[in-house]
Amino acid sequence: MSSNVRITKHPSFDVLAATTAARLITRLLDVQSERGEATVVLTGGSVGIATLREIAQSPARLAVDWSKVNFWFGDDRFVPADSADRNAGQAAEALLNHIDVDPARVHVMPASDTVADLEEAVQQYVDELAQAARHEWENSDDSAEQPPTVPRFDVLLLGLGPDAHIASLFPDMAGIRATGSNVVGVRNSPKPPPSRVSLTLEAINSASEIWIVAAGADKAAAVGLGLAGANTVQVPASGAQGRNKTLWLLDELSAAKVSAQLLRREH
Repeated sequence: MSSNVRITKHPSFDVLAATTAARLITRLLDVQSERGEATVVLTGGSVGIATLREIAQSPARLAVDWSKVNFWFGDDRFVPADSADRNAGQAAEALLNHIDVDPARVHVMPASDTVADLEEAVQQYVDELAQAARHEWENSDDSAEQPPTVPRFDVLLLGLGPDAHIASLFPDMAGIRATGSNVVGVRNSPKPPPSRVSLTLEAINSASEIWIVAAGADKAAAVGLGLAGANTVQVPASGAQGRNKTLWLLDELSAAKVSAQLLRREH
């Protein structure tokens, strides 16, 4: 296991969500104190959305300048914009509608009724990422000759499926094998709905910090395999590696198959 991986176990789902919310607020404050703005990539799923609700309810949220936080999404379902399945809609209901966010800084993935097809949705998000990255590069002292193709992701949140999928990168499917692009279209997803848009593993791993948040006994095997360094194509979670830090934020049930030796590295 890489030395930049940290594991934190929490006694329950509720404590996990509340603690992750507090941790994210603190991290955003730290980044804003350094650079003036911060960028977070959101995830869906039960823990991901519960974390956003906890942020909305926390008095500490008032310390963050939400007008200078950039929001992106790790994946979303390619369904109509008003569908309850959309991560973007769930995130808005849980948090984004309750804070003073700049709408121009919320970068949702295209919905099925806003573009012609899945390929256009992918290209549109690729272009949006690249445009934001160029703007960031032009306004920085970066000496690189060419701008990056994704902006700086300070924290990228990931949920975890029982099959160890992250974002919409599923085991043994084309998405987890994709290289040379930041966004991939997913067809025939084993988890409905079948069509999705997802960041690729390359884009995910560009993040400064990746936080994998998991709860429940049905996630225990996936957590164990992910931390054991299993093959990424079969266990996508094992391939998520933040440039500076990778945090596994777990509840008691999801941590059941993590070795005592690894848990002693809690930080």
